[in-house]
Amino acid sequence: MSTNPTPGRPADLPTRIRHWIGGELTDSADGRTFPVSDPVSNAPYATAAAGTTDDVDRAVTAARAAFPAWSKLGNRERARVLYRIADGVEAREERLAAFETFDSGLPITQARGQARRAAENFRYFADVIVAIGEEAFRAGDQQINYVVRTPVGVAGLITPWNTPFMLESWKLAPALASGCTLVLKPAEWTPLSASLWPEILDEAGVPSGVVNIVHGIGEEAGQALVDHPGVPLISFTGSTDTGRHIVRSSAAHLKTTSMELGGKSPVVLFADADLDAALDSVVFGVFSLNGERCTAGSRVLVERPIYEEFTRRLAERAERVKVGLPSDPATEVGALVHAEHYARVLDYVEIGQQEAKLVAGGGRPAHLPEGNYLQPTVFADVPRDARIFQEEIFGPVVAVAPFDDETEAVELANATEYGLAAYVWTSDLKRGHRVAHAVESGMVWINSHNVRDLRTPFGGVKSSGLGREGGAHSIDFYTESKIVHVMLDQPHTPRFGA
Repeated sequence: MSTNPTPGRPADLPTRIRHWIGGELTDSADGRTFPVSDPVSNAPYATAAAGTTDDVDRAVTAARAAFPAWSKLGNRERARVLYRIADGVEAREERLAAFETFDSGLPITQARGQARRAAENFRYFADVIVAIGEEAFRAGDQQINYVVRTPVGVAGLITPWNTPFMLESWKLAPALASGCTLVLKPAEWTPLSASLWPEILDEAGVPSGVVNIVHGIGEEAGQALVDHPGVPLISFTGSTDTGRHIVRSSAAHLKTTSMELGGKSPVVLFADADLDAALDSVVFGVFSLNGERCTAGSRVLVERPIYEEFTRRLAERAERVKVGLPSDPATEVGALVHAEHYARVLDYVEIGQQEAKLVAGGGRPAHLPEGNYLQPTVFADVPRDARIFQEEIFGPVVAVAPFDDETEAVELANATEYGLAAYVWTSDLKRGHRVAHAVESGMVWINSHNVRDLRTPFGGVKSSGLGREGGAHSIDFYTESKIVHVMLDQPHTPRFGA
């Protein structure tokens, strides 16, 4: 473990991260651990319990034992618990932000925003579960048919390393609101902030076993959760390749799955757009959260009359983005999450220099000789068959290409396997709607960066995922709908064999 303190190291940083099963902190059944490093020094600062099939089985057993009582609570009672969880998250905002920044490299100002968003997720789904209704259908005077929602059971939640605490809350809140118990498997690169959940949930009065946390490597702990026959539902956020593997594995037990996967989201910029607003949005959309975001606008398609000007201004802005220590409030781009991921992003930068024109960034800032730092990088004149145009890089790297008309813009926007988000900039709202409808993506923003409305469905098409979560869609995912048919009149059944 590192003996030289990394800048921004929290004073109360744990050196040992354990599972939380049945309301108790516990080591792995076989005692194994794995090292956890920070992205500024790349030195281990803690060890985390390495979950195995035995640990997952213990967690599922605890969740199944807690399910009857938790699922029978009224919606209002569960909502009160969720409100208390939100209060607990907000009370720890500074500590949580410090943990998240240290562990993931996310700039501290953006980490604070994630803490507030996590609390809002719990408040929002508490409101949803109280307000949501169940359907009824009357067939004249003869019959009435009504729908009953019941929680699915034990939910398996597998979360990624980018904005880990917030994305854990995005799954925890609707699962708990719906009456499910659960097993959470946090990302192995960023397990630190998940260590705050036990005290938050205990303080809020969540019964033992309702939430269980098993740390570990995805191929072991994650696979064991996916394979467990007592877990009928898997919600996963992460890479497309891993999502495909989970769907294949889940097929053996016909599990319900929600897959929020990769993206290579286009920004379609027409010459009549507000260029100043569009530039702000493009810079923020691809470089915020260190570029490690699935909805990043990482392909910028610009109408040819403004292409040269916009590309020049984008490059100038990228060169001025402040890259620095994640704990510095002035930092806009921090350290990439892990040395392995950093190397992968740098490989793409090298590939891009063979495929297109590098106009900004492309290397380590001179004032940061160590750590996983990359100056925001802009490639221009990127052909559609280039790897940096087609493949998700998941870092502060953007590909820019020109188009001549609306038809070509849509064609280029759709020219990848992904379809998560898209952004359209134009002062012609008729055209904005046309393009939004023609682009193959689950979500489109017109004249806006990624502003989320928690009531709306979130998810993608093509290789960007399966299913939708968000608002009532999340409740649909974590519950089964049963239709009950009631005859109100005398039944008129054909009398076979009478």
